[in-house]
Amino acid sequence: MCDAVFFGFFSSICQRRWWRRIFPALVVSAVVIIPAVVGCDKQEAKKPAAKAPATEVTALKVTPQDVPVVREHIAQTQSSREVSINARVNGFLDKRVYKEGSMVKEGQTLFLLDHKPFKVQLDQAKAALAMQEASLATARSNLARVKPLSALNALSKKDLDDATGQFQTASAAVEQAKAQVETAKLNLSYTTITSPVAGVSSYAKQTDGTYINEQTSQLTTVAVLSPMWVNFSMSENEIQKFHDEIAKGLLKPPPGLNFEVEVILVDGSRFPHTGRITFAEPSYNAQTGTFLLRVSVDNPGKGILRPNQYVRVRLIGAIRPNAILLPQRAVQQGPKGQFVWVVNKDNQAEFRPVEVGEWHGNDWFINKGLKAGELVVVDGSVTLRPGASVAVKPYVAPTPTSIPTPTPVNTGLPPTAAGGKSAS
Repeated sequence: MCDAVFFGFFSSICQRRWWRRIFPALVVSAVVIIPAVVGCDKQEAKKPAAKAPATEVTALKVTPQDVPVVREHIAQTQSSREVSINARVNGFLDKRVYKEGSMVKEGQTLFLLDHKPFKVQLDQAKAALAMQEASLATARSNLARVKPLSALNALSKKDLDDATGQFQTASAAVEQAKAQVETAKLNLSYTTITSPVAGVSSYAKQTDGTYINEQTSQLTTVAVLSPMWVNFSMSENEIQKFHDEIAKGLLKPPPGLNFEVEVILVDGSRFPHTGRITFAEPSYNAQTGTFLLRVSVDNPGKGILRPNQYVRVRLIGAIRPNAILLPQRAVQQGPKGQFVWVVNKDNQAEFRPVEVGEWHGNDWFINKGLKAGELVVVDGSVTLRPGASVAVKPYVAPTPTSIPTPTPVNTGLPPTAAGGKSAS
């Protein structure tokens, strides 16, 4: 029905006089315009697509160089000589004469025991010595009289033997009495308890008036502060890796493995004195599988370092020859491992898998995948794809910050040791 209506409408238009005049012109226009429009579309299709703008990136030129390698470990300080101060005789503790926690000198008096009983013992020993010396004088005079009479056969040989035995017995008794006097003198001197070393003192473990015997003989401790020992441990895997890197030429240790050791305090500051490794445990710890090493470092004055303080040590002296370093952000992680973007000679991005080593500050050691002179993208790699055009700007490395050195402050109180967990 719609077709019939449209056909009737079109027929009525065609019968009109004005339609007969314009219809030929419409047909000619259609014949001219339609091919022209189609031709324009074909010309537009033939035009090449607009070229994508180059991505701006910063790139670093690969330059192999000898890089100092610093290994860092958790460590704990230890006094090179920590002496337990014990009483050598039994008696009542008369007085503590030092300030707990203070620095003490070698030979400084720390405690006093009640000396009166020992003074009495010394007097008794001296009296016994005087008595034995008197007996010796009598025996000597008697022997002097007997000898000439025995030579004239005025006295028997037995009398001479008896006089000689009495003299020798009296001489031995005198020597014994002298030894008892020396013992009494020593016991009396032991009532004055002094420090055998210079160092920092601990608290008094016994109070004034306490009776000191074998069970309560320990009074305090004194720890030598300089030199200070710093102990740290290396695992079996770390030591094996160290030897493997040397064998492969990836690491060159200092001559004689004589590393210089820096000590880093708990606040990140560097201790002003360096040390050397002076002892290595001959065997591994069976419980932890670690290998103990000891560093000796000077700690002058009142000592910034205190015993049992937790620090970090840095081993300095090893070199990684011809090493390649890249900023950490230049290395990306993909499904098949780490990779970087390399700029080729046509200024196009190129995907490159790499094998990374250890961290070195804010950089990675690159073991495989790069050659000297190549440009590696550091910044601007988020939108890169293989073959993408790039506009390269040189990468500027940040300026490293130095580690501060601590300045000792005299507060009137001994520094406290930093807390932490054992490194053994």
